[in-house]
Amino acid sequence: MFSKILIANRGEIALRIMRACKELGIKTVAVYSQADANSLHVHFADEAVCIGKAPSSESYLNIPNIISAAEITDVEAIHPGYGFLAEDAHFAEICESCNIKFIGPSPESMRLMGDKMNAKKTMKEAGLPITPGSAGIIATQEDALKEAKRIKYPVIIKASAGGGGKGMRVCHNDVRLVGAFLTAKSEAEAAFGNSDLYMEKYIESPRHIEFQILGDNYGNIIHLGERDCTVQRRHQKLIEESPSVALSKELREAMGKDAVKGAKAANYIGAGTIEFLLDGDTYYFMEMNTRIQVEHPVTEMVTGIDIVKEQIKIAAGQELPYKQKDVTFTGCAIECRVNAEDPENNFCPCPGKIESFYVPGGNGIRVDTHACAGYVIPPYYDSMIAKLIAYGKTRQEAINTMLRALDEFIVEPTKTTVNFHKRVLSDADFQNGKISTHFIEKFFPKIPND
Repeated sequence: MFSKILIANRGEIALRIMRACKELGIKTVAVYSQADANSLHVHFADEAVCIGKAPSSESYLNIPNIISAAEITDVEAIHPGYGFLAEDAHFAEICESCNIKFIGPSPESMRLMGDKMNAKKTMKEAGLPITPGSAGIIATQEDALKEAKRIKYPVIIKASAGGGGKGMRVCHNDVRLVGAFLTAKSEAEAAFGNSDLYMEKYIESPRHIEFQILGDNYGNIIHLGERDCTVQRRHQKLIEESPSVALSKELREAMGKDAVKGAKAANYIGAGTIEFLLDGDTYYFMEMNTRIQVEHPVTEMVTGIDIVKEQIKIAAGQELPYKQKDVTFTGCAIECRVNAEDPENNFCPCPGKIESFYVPGGNGIRVDTHACAGYVIPPYYDSMIAKLIAYGKTRQEAINTMLRALDEFIVEPTKTTVNFHKRVLSDADFQNGKISTHFIEKFFPKIPND
C-alpha cells in the first residue's frame, strides 16, 4: 500500500479522496490555487502546496507545477479525482515517467475511450449495441448533409474528443445542420483542441443509464450495478439514482454483462463507467468515462463498497476482493447536486461568500461538501458546493428522506439549486419514474436543453 498520495484536485472530491486515504492509513498532500488557500481540503491534508494562481490553467491544469509538488513532498502516487487532469493520458504518462503511480486506467485505455469514434468501434467489435451513425469523422458540411440524409433526422453532431455537451448539437433539418456543423466544430476545437466531429441518430426521449465498473491488474472486471442519470440539463447531470426504475431484472443483467464486456475490450483497470442510452427496452452504448464519477456515492450506498478505496488498492497492485456474485444491492439511493446557481436565471453561477451554512443529517443521509460558513465560492471553477445523498429501503422512502433533507439544507445568502431539487422530487412524473433527458424542460420550458 502507498504511504503518501497527492490529490490533484480541489473541493469535495479532494476531501472525499482524503477521507479514503486516511482510513487506509495513507498520508495526503493537497495542492491548491491562490483562490483556494483557505479551502477545507487544504486544512485537512497532512501537507499542502500552492501550485499557482486562481485560473485552473495556471494551477489545477498546470502539470509541471503538480509534478513539482509531488516530487518535493515525495509522494508515491497521484489521485486526479474527476475533471481537470483525470482523463488526461499525457498527464498519466508523465506521472509514470517520474516514477509516480497514476491512480486510474492506463494512458492507452484513456486514449482509446477518450476518442469517441474509436470507443464506438471498439465496443461494436466487442458486440455491444451502437447507436446508428457515421462510420467515421465528418470532414465537411457536404458530408454532414449526406450522412444526415442516410441516417434520417433528427441527428446529433458530437465532438470526437468531447464530453459534457461541448461541441454537441441536435439538428432536425438541413438548415439547422449547416449552421450547427460550423458552430460545433469551432466549439470542439476551443474546448478540446480537436475539431473532429461525428454524427449519430438522435434518440428523442431516452434515459441515461451508466454502469459502474471496477477492474484490477489481473484481468478481473466486475460491475457494481447501474445509475440512472436521466435528470439533466444541457447534458449535465443534476440528479442521479440507483437502481433505475426503468430496468427489468433481465434488462439489468444484459446491460451489466455488456458493460463488463466493454470494459474488458478496453483492457480497463480501475474505476470507470460504461454509459448507455435507453430507448424503451432497447439500449445503445454511448461512451465510457475513464475516472471516478461525481455520482459514485449512490452506488456506494446500495452496494456498501467504497469505490475510492478500491481505486487506491487496485493502483497499489491489489487484486479485487469481489467476484460478480459477491456484489449485492440493497435499497435505493438518490443524489442531488447542490450548485451555487440561480435556476430562475438560466442557472447562472452565483459565486460569493456563504454567511450561513447548515447541512442536513439523520438516518439515511450523506453529505459530501467542501463548503462551510464563511467560505467564499470562487468564480473560477465548477459551481457545485455539495452533493446530498439520501438512502431508503425503497425508492419512495429515499425520495421522502431527500425531501426532508433538502428542507434542512441552509446556504445563505447564496442562490442554490436546493429549491429546484425539491420541485423535481415532488413532481408526480418523477415520483412515478416517468422521465427522459428532456424532463427539466417541464420546469424551465424557455431554457434550451440541447
